[in-house]
Amino acid sequence: MTRIALQALRKEYAGQVAILDLTLEIADGEFFTLLGPSGCGKTTLLRMIAGFNSIEAGTISFDGTVINDRPASERNIGMVFQNYALFPQMTAAKNVGFGLQTRKIARAEAERRVAEALESVRMGHLKDRLPGQMSGGQQQRVALARALVIQPALLLMDEPLSNLDAKLRVEMRDTIRQAQRDAGITTVYVTHDQEEAMAVSDRIAVMNLGVVQQVGTPAEIYRRPANRFVAEFIGKTNLLERDLVRQDGRALIDLGNGQIIDVTDMINPSASGRVQVSVRPEAVKAASTGLAAEVVDETFLGSHSQVRAQLVSGDIVEFLEFSQRSVLWQRGEKVFLHVDTNLLTFFDAASGMSIMAGAAV
Repeated sequence: MTRIALQALRKEYAGQVAILDLTLEIADGEFFTLLGPSGCGKTTLLRMIAGFNSIEAGTISFDGTVINDRPASERNIGMVFQNYALFPQMTAAKNVGFGLQTRKIARAEAERRVAEALESVRMGHLKDRLPGQMSGGQQQRVALARALVIQPALLLMDEPLSNLDAKLRVEMRDTIRQAQRDAGITTVYVTHDQEEAMAVSDRIAVMNLGVVQQVGTPAEIYRRPANRFVAEFIGKTNLLERDLVRQDGRALIDLGNGQIIDVTDMINPSASGRVQVSVRPEAVKAASTGLAAEVVDETFLGSHSQVRAQLVSGDIVEFLEFSQRSVLWQRGEKVFLHVDTNLLTFFDAASGMSIMAGAAV
């Protein structure tokens, strides 16, 4: 296993900053995900760790040793690419064993390790298949086995599931997570898919424009986002802009229709003025009283529906309907919405930064 420390890393392309003074620590055996939209710098950072990209400033350390000048071939990493990168003329077993061959591992030992690696990803029965005779999911399993078989100190994965259909993505993310746990290898994983990141990760670094916005467990990032960008990028949320009023020592927000909530114990004592209230869809449900609204539309998804309704204020609020109503909501239908205040988060409207109690001011 390997502990990774990134200190004040900087990367530029033609004078444009791709990674800006980035500092991170990744623990031994951790499954750590770099998550963000396209162009945020996550793949650039992964390639810097791998040794494929140069570094303009800062250091990368493995177990306390700076490896900036160490070539990729000497970093003892396993790499899984988006496009599988299998040799088309080699069988699954030969693809997996290629790294052992270049390392001059004895034949018997290599065959044993190849068999174990293929079995770990449930591909042992297809060891003699060529890549062209395998599905995308099967090829990705072979690529994962190839990365694991060399027993790397560090496993790097760059959008490994992006070419698979939705069902295969779920199946493969479970395979990847289990294989990583079994091997205990420190893993850095790149994806733009929020659900995928939350499903596989011990911790996540949310990135935007080359800057880490927040690092934390999936639950921490979802429930206590550091800023508006994280709240909107991780899952869905409804943002309502309202006034925070200080009255008789209390902090109050009027959501509308006289629905005033006391947030005194939820926010920093210095917070004031215009704020944004982040309301996750699961924090809202149809009720007999609450915020008056009109249904805009409903999207039926089988196990539940996504319903959008317009408040008197004009704000659109999405909520989830699990009641299995026999009749779908109709456009223009009147509804009252109950909001669970325990599930709300709050941001300064100007800066977008969290004003939750304990958040950095």
